[in-house]
Amino acid sequence: MEPKAIFNWSSGKDSALALYKILQANEFEISSLLTSVNQHYNRISMHGVRTELLDKQAESLGLPLHKMEIPEMPTMEIYEDIMKQTLTNFKNQGVTHSIFGDIFLEDLRKYREDKLALTGFKGVFPLWKIDTTDLIQEFLDLGFKTIVTCVNEKYLDKSFAGRVIDEQFIKDLPENVDVCGENGEFHTFTFDGPIFSKPIEFEVGEVVYRKYEKPKSTVSNSACDTDDTAFDYGFWYADLV
Repeated sequence: MEPKAIFNWSSGKDSALALYKILQANEFEISSLLTSVNQHYNRISMHGVRTELLDKQAESLGLPLHKMEIPEMPTMEIYEDIMKQTLTNFKNQGVTHSIFGDIFLEDLRKYREDKLALTGFKGVFPLWKIDTTDLIQEFLDLGFKTIVTCVNEKYLDKSFAGRVIDEQFIKDLPENVDVCGENGEFHTFTFDGPIFSKPIEFEVGEVVYRKYEKPKSTVSNSACDTDDTAFDYGFWYADLV
C-alpha cells in the first residue's frame, strides 16, 4: 500500500509538472491537494487566481481539495499555527508525506522540512535540482498550457502578465529571470495538460497593480507563498475570469 500524501498545489506550472511526475511514479496515494487561499480576497495566495478556477482544476484533476484560508496580513506565528493545525488534521487521517514543486531554493526546502518534522511529516520534492530550462521544456513538450497571472515588477514589466508561456515567452525573458520563475519573478495558472480530464475555461480580464505596505512582522514569501507579504516593490496581476 502506497503511503498517503498531501500535494501542495499552487495552481501553477511547477505544481502541475511535479504532480505529473508523482502520478507517473505511482509511489504515493494523493489524499488531497492543499492550497493556501487569501481569506479576504478569496484568491490563491500570491498567484491571485480566483478560487472558482481552483475548484475547476481540482475537478478536472479528479482529486480532493483542501483550501487553507490565510488572513489578509498574517504574522509568521499565525501562518505557522494554521499550517500546524492543518497538518495535524491530515496526520489524523493517516497522511505521512507532503509534496512540493520546489526546485532549487535551499532555505525554502529546509524551512519546509523543519516545520513538517514538528508534526511527523516527510517532505517530497520531485523537481528538486533539475535544471529549470530542462523543466520548462519538458512541461511544454508534455502538452501543458499555463498563463502568467502575477509578475514581480522588480524583474518583469506589465506586458508579461496575462501571457501564455511558450517558446517566445521564454526567449523574451531577461537574462536575470529564471525560466521557471523560481525566485518569485512570476507565477502562473495551468489550464490544460496530461493530468487534466478537460481544459479549464476562462477569459483574461484586466491587469491590475498591487503594492503591499510593510508591517512589522509578516510571513516571508519563500516560507508560505502568501500574497499578503509586504515588499518594497509591486506586482502586476492578470485577472482570470
